[in-house]
Amino acid sequence: MHTRYTWWTFAREGVLIVVGLLFLVPLVGLVNVSLKPQDSQTSALSFAWPPTLDNYTTAWREAHLGPALGNSFLITLVSVALIVVIAALAAYPLARVTRAWSRWTFYGIIGGLLIPGQLAMLPLYATMRDLGLLGTLWSVILINVGQQLPFSVFLYTMFLRELPLDYEEAALLDGAGPLRSFLTVVFPLLRPVTGTVVILNAVGIWNEFFLPLLYLGGSDNTTAPVAIYGFVSQFVSLWPLIFAGLVISVIPILVVYFALQKYIIKGFAGGLKG
Repeated sequence: MHTRYTWWTFAREGVLIVVGLLFLVPLVGLVNVSLKPQDSQTSALSFAWPPTLDNYTTAWREAHLGPALGNSFLITLVSVALIVVIAALAAYPLARVTRAWSRWTFYGIIGGLLIPGQLAMLPLYATMRDLGLLGTLWSVILINVGQQLPFSVFLYTMFLRELPLDYEEAALLDGAGPLRSFLTVVFPLLRPVTGTVVILNAVGIWNEFFLPLLYLGGSDNTTAPVAIYGFVSQFVSLWPLIFAGLVISVIPILVVYFALQKYIIKGFAGGLKG
């Protein structure tokens, strides 16, 4: 059945196109400034001519973006992997067991979404210091995992509640235990919500600034946002270098986002049905 293309449809598409173009303005300004000479005083939206790539090479060299991007990649990869494994395993019994303890455990985990992370900064810092983890990537990884688990468990639990039990019951009849049934049957069915969990957490962790600044400060380890912040000072801010560094740092996470974007809506839709 074909839907007629009406003037109302045309108007809605026009509005969406205009909104999309408005969202592109900051991106155009970001790239445009990164291509200007460092002494340029022109507006961010006035096109740089002739464009220069010197800011990219200078930002890469002066901010040591190579090691910083490597640290950001390791923190993001390990954090997201731990979040996916722990959240999926925790959500499985919460979604399948109908007893009171399961329901209250789920509410307790979701309650973590209501607690501001700033309240725990001082005790967490003292804990990491006592454990000897300050200045190491593990301090940032462990805190990222703890902060992102409640929402990830929520998404997995809501999605699992919508999955039929037929395949699991068939696996159990074939002699598979609960863990094997989850790994071989259930987890492959969680690809949509896993994609959502991965991309949402990866974007947030990759762009995280405060945690690396606090827990990695004074060490040789740094992340891309903190390294780029080195171009900001009290009296002078080298905006072409800052924007060039931002363009470099945003490319990897954009690649991941576009690769997994089709799973975001599927994961949310499945989770919100619950």
